[in-house]
Amino acid sequence: MTAAAMRAVSPEGGAKIDLPPDYLVLGRAGSENFPVASRLLPADVRSDLMALYGWARLVDQLGDDYAGDRLAALDEVERQLRLELSRHGPQADDEIHPLVSAIAEAVRRLSLPSEPLFDLVQANRQDQSVSRYETFVDLVGYCKLSANPVGRTVLAIFGFATPERIAWSDSICTALQLVEHWQDVAEDAIVGRVYLPMEDMRRFGVTAEELVPPAADYVDRGRRGAPGGASVPSRALLAFEAARARRMLDEGSPLVASLEGRLRFAVASFVAGGHAALDALAALDYDVYADPSRPAPLRFTSHLGRLLRRAYLGNTATSGVGAS
Repeated sequence: MTAAAMRAVSPEGGAKIDLPPDYLVLGRAGSENFPVASRLLPADVRSDLMALYGWARLVDQLGDDYAGDRLAALDEVERQLRLELSRHGPQADDEIHPLVSAIAEAVRRLSLPSEPLFDLVQANRQDQSVSRYETFVDLVGYCKLSANPVGRTVLAIFGFATPERIAWSDSICTALQLVEHWQDVAEDAIVGRVYLPMEDMRRFGVTAEELVPPAADYVDRGRRGAPGGASVPSRALLAFEAARARRMLDEGSPLVASLEGRLRFAVASFVAGGHAALDALAALDYDVYADPSRPAPLRFTSHLGRLLRRAYLGNTATSGVGAS
């Protein structure tokens, strides 16, 4: 792969758009949940899953970290993918990013729906202009673009995409996106981004300003209810939002039993990880200033065992909620 393969000419004005090379985009693959989980899956689908991961990471990197015109860069990768998927395909002088080529090849070969891939681009466009959400419904609408497309595409790659499974997958993916936001409340607030719904903040009496950690020393972040931490109202708000995310994980958990083999185990692991992350927030008394703690392995194992028992033994009992 040459440097030229990562430089595209914008159709508008002929400006050069330098896209990040694939090896930099994929550089974190060894530590992120999705590619790590894909190692559990059959080799014949692993390359397709990594193509999806590569596309999602490329789009996210352009939306989050690109130093130039982010909207123009997002437009460019969408243009390239549409060109790759068109009936006539790219011309000889068209430069297509390797990660775009990889996901386009998977879409063509497996007859995957392309709309979820373009939804990921739209989510990152939205990130450039929207930094707050008025209602929980608005926030879930964002998650439909930013998180749900990945789950839907994974189901399609495995040939398991039925309406019922898609609904369960959407619930899980939205919940996991919410968990990630609730782990990063203060970090996001520092850069002016607030995912806690505005209407809920008013209801609990929490302002956006108080989500930013104070400059004063605050070193006792690992202790439950540590003095000097976030306000009681903000903790109550985060507990409320965390409970919503946990309910969504539970609502989507029947997906685990509907799947087979290693995909069942991988999805169960994602759901268990979400529950364990929520347990970790509870252990910190939902202090938004606290450094996010890694989910306790025993909590993850407990949730994973519960999910797999229900899947294999047909236990339909209501799942447990909260940390013990």
